[in-house]
Amino acid sequence: MTSLRQAIEALQPIEGGWRGTVPDNWLQGRTAYGGFSAALALHAAQMSDTDLPPLRSAQVAFIGPLSGDIMIRATRLRRGRNAAFVQADVESAAGLGLRATFVFMGPIASRVDHHTGTAPAFAVPDADTATYRGHSAVAFSRNFDLLDRRDDSVGPAEWLRWVRLRDRDGVHPLVALLAVADCLPPVALKLLGRPAPVSSMTWQLNLLGAAPTTDDGWWLLRSTSDYASAGSSSQAMAIWATDGTPVAEQMQSVAVFA
Repeated sequence: MTSLRQAIEALQPIEGGWRGTVPDNWLQGRTAYGGFSAALALHAAQMSDTDLPPLRSAQVAFIGPLSGDIMIRATRLRRGRNAAFVQADVESAAGLGLRATFVFMGPIASRVDHHTGTAPAFAVPDADTATYRGHSAVAFSRNFDLLDRRDDSVGPAEWLRWVRLRDRDGVHPLVALLAVADCLPPVALKLLGRPAPVSSMTWQLNLLGAAPTTDDGWWLLRSTSDYASAGSSSQAMAIWATDGTPVAEQMQSVAVFA
């Protein structure tokens, strides 16, 4: 298996970007797992400029399939006194597969200081907790330790899961977090109650702090949906650290071919 760190280290600089490969163990069906391709895009964005402030937001469009050899290009869109906008494109033989806009922004003095919300009740895995390493039929999931909550406290249109990237040493913490952040099945699959073709179309992630941390690599992910109809599903997602600190809020649009 090729780890995320190894995939990043294997990137070769070329004119205007980097060349790399999507390893088979990072595939989700016929395309790269979204968290993997977004993590590579973020790495390219971080390397494209100097002294970037912390990442605060990511807007990702999954435009087409990505597999085999890929090319990543990162372009500064604008850099002001506080914020920098960087676009990153990932292409393969099939064409443009992913386009992301990353917003990097430092802290600004403000009279607003508003925090609400608590993490769902779900004990953090420890050395005695039986977790699982993905599913043999879903290649990318084997790169993670996972624990789902499946009792009646979890709704019919909700997933709740602890996730940990197994080989995370040497990976920038936010690149690793982005790889983790997409690691829930679409809620529409739970509503269907069976496997079906689905595809994430867009993904928005807003970080709720400049440098989130957690214990032993574990992050709590939650996804819920209030709408799934006519082949389209909208889902809200969130991430918490092991101490219950809110880490990120997310939104995805998902196409459902069933």
